[in-house]
Amino acid sequence: MKRDAPGNERCDAATRRDRSATDNESDSMQRLRRELHGSLALGLCLGLASSSLHGCEPGEIAEQCGLDVDCSAGGFAEGKASISGVAYIDAFFGAAIDLEASMTGLSGQLRGELDAIAASVDLAPGASGAEIAGAIDTYLSGYITGSLSISYQPPQCRASIEASLAAAAECDAEVSPGEVSAKCEGSCEVSAEAAASCTGNATLMCSGTAPALDCTGGTCSGSCVADFEVAQAGCEGTCRGSCTVQGSTIDGFEGRCDGECQGECAVDMSAGGSCEARCEGSCEYVAPEAGCEADATMRCEANAGASVECDAGCEGTVEPPAVSAECEASVDAKASASVECTPPTLAFEFEFVGGLDAGAQADFRAWLQGFRVHFGAILAARAKAEVIADSALGLIAAAGDGGALLDSVAELSTDANVAASVGAACALREVPVAFAALQSAQGELTANLQAAVEVSAAF
Repeated sequence: MKRDAPGNERCDAATRRDRSATDNESDSMQRLRRELHGSLALGLCLGLASSSLHGCEPGEIAEQCGLDVDCSAGGFAEGKASISGVAYIDAFFGAAIDLEASMTGLSGQLRGELDAIAASVDLAPGASGAEIAGAIDTYLSGYITGSLSISYQPPQCRASIEASLAAAAECDAEVSPGEVSAKCEGSCEVSAEAAASCTGNATLMCSGTAPALDCTGGTCSGSCVADFEVAQAGCEGTCRGSCTVQGSTIDGFEGRCDGECQGECAVDMSAGGSCEARCEGSCEYVAPEAGCEADATMRCEANAGASVECDAGCEGTVEPPAVSAECEASVDAKASASVECTPPTLAFEFEFVGGLDAGAQADFRAWLQGFRVHFGAILAARAKAEVIADSALGLIAAAGDGGALLDSVAELSTDANVAASVGAACALREVPVAFAALQSAQGELTANLQAAVEVSAAF
């Protein structure tokens, strides 16, 4: 009778363990689970053959060899990223944790701002975007004629170059943060010393007080002031000087003049725009040959379809350094989760209904100030959500059938390294958990984002 070698019973048990996959797993995940456990069993058998030589007895593998064969150390649901001990796999879990938290927080922020606007027009929390837009329209009709016009520059979003480089180095052992750089598809602030390198596919922009207050060809943020040397109609801003209405002239006037203005006409440009007169405020303009003014802030702005190298923050999208295929989605997600967007400055234009008393006008202006804060926050959250949504799709694809993550784990399952096989088996249990969490967070964010789009479209 043939006698089995010592340890074969344990090897057989390891081969049989967890053969059946859960009902909600895909065919490829079931196949991968079988491959991993087959490899794990082989690895344990190989380890058992020499365990007695290294003080690692068959019955005490988990304790003495440090292998968590039962995956009992916690996983994605507990916020743990170090599941497999393999850098690129754990980088995926770390990116998934960060991105899920970012999407959940952003979704809550959007819902909070929408509910605040809804409450201001007598709607209950949770109202849909269409309901909020309709209630706003009804509210406005009681105070102004026509529509409320809102002007603003797109929100400024800043991505962290450091976060992108750190994520690349954490995931890919071939990447060294000090030897690689990330590119910015947008613009980044540069020093006077670095300004000279902003050439080729980039344009050096100056921001500050315009030379001689002339911002022609640039973007003025502040007030655009035109001189009205003779009395004339057509001042669409604040008249400073004298205002003549039906033959009666008011000197020392400053305000809206519905007649003829003489002196200065200052148009509010807080949202930024073109100014062919004097720009009182900040002007952003293309640097002349002599360079920017001494006190100006300088930005290197990539031309369409190009990118620039930045040392710190990037206003736009970060193009991470080249990494292995299994790291691309994780690095992109980490970089996206670090994005912060600033609410834009809003400029409103409206006309009160005839005969509206001063108290009602004051009530509307008070409502408008609150609306300004909430609507600006929604615009900034929308800008960030668009960046995160793209990264979420990439990370979800990496964890799904045919994704780079599953393909790489399948390859790892043939590794003779016992620890790698055990780690991969634990990772395989957690991939569906991360996958489901990302999909849930993305679904909730998409719903609130759609509501925000519906409200924004009303203006």
